[in-house]
Amino acid sequence: MMRMKIGETDVEVTWEDNESVEALKELARDGLRIEMSMYGGFEQVGPVGQSLPREDRQTTTQAGDIVLYSGNQLVVFYGSNSWAYTRLGRIADKSASELSELLGNGDAAITLTLK
Repeated sequence: MMRMKIGETDVEVTWEDNESVEALKELARDGLRIEMSMYGGFEQVGPVGQSLPREDRQTTTQAGDIVLYSGNQLVVFYGSNSWAYTRLGRIADKSASELSELLGNGDAAITLTLK
């Protein structure tokens, strides 16, 4: 099971069952820290460090969605956008306003680990 932290806050994620998530789990085996940057007032974006398998589909995201952009960027939404992404998962235990507090006030760090 892969765990995710935003800063020091643990978040519960429902991960997709796809090749992209499996590849991300491999990277998270020894712990993966991704320095994120705010973008567009609705998302945080950060480099994964390598290209992952992708199955991009036109998607309208919602707060809490976690996607792969361009095969090598992790994106976590606290708002909404429409673009071609590969779905990775969804934060299940935070409301849109809680996500906005966690992600909408400057750059953040995401940590992925395997439990």
